[in-house]
Amino acid sequence: MLGPVRFIVLRNIIVFCTLILSFQIYSQTTQKTMLILGDSLSAGYGLDIEQAWASQLKSQWDKKHPNWTLINASVSGETTQGGLNRLPGLLETHDPDYVIIELGGNDGLRGFQLSVIKQNLLKIVQLIKASGATPVLIEIQIPPNYGGRYLKGFIQNYHEVAKIENIQLLPFFLTEIAAQPNLMQRDGIHPNAEAQSKIVNILAPKFAELMKN
Repeated sequence: MLGPVRFIVLRNIIVFCTLILSFQIYSQTTQKTMLILGDSLSAGYGLDIEQAWASQLKSQWDKKHPNWTLINASVSGETTQGGLNRLPGLLETHDPDYVIIELGGNDGLRGFQLSVIKQNLLKIVQLIKASGATPVLIEIQIPPNYGGRYLKGFIQNYHEVAKIENIQLLPFFLTEIAAQPNLMQRDGIHPNAEAQSKIVNILAPKFAELMKN
């Protein structure tokens, strides 16, 4: 038989091990992943990777929200069709809880048919839902190269997709930044390094609201 002292020591060891195991299980079950499916606006076109707003936001999360993982799967030049093609593999690899959709700008700059852009966005949202993740759509705006009618229809696509699929639509995050030439690269389309922290300040509160759900 165990003596009283040995019994207490053994009991404490068992309790300690149980607490450690419970903590590990809790940590695993509360770990969340957010995936950004975007183009050059999120990939940090023309910048060092650590300068991009997504990298800066990830650095903040690593310190403040260690139970959240931010994965930036954005690719410069990406279209809605390209994002749709890559999406199944990304969902399988990362199994995200949330997917931020920041696509369509390259489609609009190339004058793709509005109906095609809309259908691609719908398919992207539906694939994300089918995986069990929550899709969040970011409205995109483009220069009026193809006239006001095209621009209006382009922007309206995002509102219609969000309404049809009943998902959250975040406003275009470059509206104020694009109006300041000192925050844009020479092409007038991509934000520069100075603008990246400002984008973080714009998007971080919106993403924080998602993290509460």
